[in-house]
Amino acid sequence: MSKTKTPPAKPAQTEAEIAKRDAAALARVATMDDPDGLRNLMANAERLGVEPVRAAAFRRLAAVQSEGEEGSVENAIWQMIHAVEQIKREAAGKTIRLSYLRRDIEKVGAAPAIGKLVSKPGPSERFDELMERGEPTLTAEAIVLAHPDDFDDETRAAATTRLEGAGVDVASLSP
Repeated sequence: MSKTKTPPAKPAQTEAEIAKRDAAALARVATMDDPDGLRNLMANAERLGVEPVRAAAFRRLAAVQSEGEEGSVENAIWQMIHAVEQIKREAAGKTIRLSYLRRDIEKVGAAPAIGKLVSKPGPSERFDELMERGEPTLTAEAIVLAHPDDFDDETRAAATTRLEGAGVDVASLSP
């Protein structure tokens, strides 16, 4: 008969140790460029209940996968696409692409494709998913307001109405 010893329990971390760990994780997020590493960090942060780290890793994941020059409307649109695809991946347990939107971007261009989405009546599923995640700045509507020169007056008005209806301060989204 063998005796198995249970390892001694680790002492609970103090609040200061937890805060230091979380701050180190947040600092690390800004330098990470590996999508799998960021997904792993997101999963760990979610498991530990550290929402600021999970949210920062989520936004960084969308940014590192995106195409186009940083600050451009194209880059913002690709960040939105990658963010929504990550949400869908988490929900389904597998990769799900926004195929229709990707095809539309190839066909008419990034800004016109997003303009069509924003001009439709009612919020899209993408809008709802990003709002539930607390990421209004990644919505197509926010992209329209952040890049007003790329969209017409009607599209900007539709974006403003939808975001205000969702309780977003649109003044914080304008350039």
